[in-house]
Amino acid sequence: MKKQQPQISEERILEASWELLGEDDIEKFSMRRLADRVGIQAPSLYWYFKSKQKLYQRLANQISKIIVEEFQVEGGWKEQLAGLAVTVRSVLSRYPCSTQLMMMTLPHEPDIIRFNNLMLLCVESTPLKPEHKMQVATTLMNYVFFFVLDNYQHERNVTAVIMNKEELPGEGMLQLLDTMSEADSGVFRRVFTTGLFELMGTDQAFEFGLKLIILGIEQVILEQENSQA
Repeated sequence: MKKQQPQISEERILEASWELLGEDDIEKFSMRRLADRVGIQAPSLYWYFKSKQKLYQRLANQISKIIVEEFQVEGGWKEQLAGLAVTVRSVLSRYPCSTQLMMMTLPHEPDIIRFNNLMLLCVESTPLKPEHKMQVATTLMNYVFFFVLDNYQHERNVTAVIMNKEELPGEGMLQLLDTMSEADSGVFRRVFTTGLFELMGTDQAFEFGLKLIILGIEQVILEQENSQA
């Protein structure tokens, strides 16, 4: 009896891609592993996506579409920027390796373009110069991307330590700090021993960083207005 061929579609390939990205780092993602997951030969994937980069583009487009759909446009430019940042962080945190995908792809897909347009719309009403509006949008997204990526990598590192049955760095760090002088490690030691590093990756830390960015934008607007007075 002839073996029945699996039902393959672009949707299934994208679904399987997210499955693999959730199981391992993006560096270990390959078209061959993806083909094995959906039950076809690797060359058959290229009927749907001409290259791994094209596949990444489509995955990033999916993420961009979700961001655009979930973002609620409310208030002035400050509220809109803050709301967009929160939405982007929320979506990226739900999809494994999505931050890397967004950073590795170009705006060559419709929803990626819509996402970039949305970023620019949030600052369009400000009196900033056009080049500064672009810089605001990219600076904000770089902050969100790095925040999510840093937290993702930290969780991966902790998971790896636990899986390898290694000791978490707390006690070893104190032993190392004991060998260093106050001048070289004093402030770091106080931050470490008071548990402030545990705030990294939290909502509180994210909101404070976002506040700094928005206050910085307000200061630039004020300086621009003063120079024109």
